[in-house]
Amino acid sequence: MNKIPKIGCACEKPDFNYTEFRSSELGIDHTNGRYGEVSIQQCKLCQRIWIHYFVENESFSKSGRWYKGIVSKKDRSQITPENAVEYLESLEWYVYGGSFFDSTGTFGQGKLNV
Repeated sequence: MNKIPKIGCACEKPDFNYTEFRSSELGIDHTNGRYGEVSIQQCKLCQRIWIHYFVENESFSKSGRWYKGIVSKKDRSQITPENAVEYLESLEWYVYGGSFFDSTGTFGQGKLNV
């Protein structure tokens, strides 16, 4: 399990705002036809790097869900769209939310519901 300490930055709060981050697309996870959108985000305040995973099934309402977890600098180069879910599941904690969960964000750990 990857241990990432919480430091009290606004980026750790489940109700963070997307404007607090610089973002770049990493790609699409085509695993099992889920078409998850994977991006790398960097907090403008503390400079920590996050991996962001978003997936939804456009055929179903309230199916949107996202997950965000902090990535260490040494692990960043190893992250691909295809292993993003596995990486997030290995973290001690991550933040998740979306219409599927009827949530703007909460803390979680373990298996992702993708």
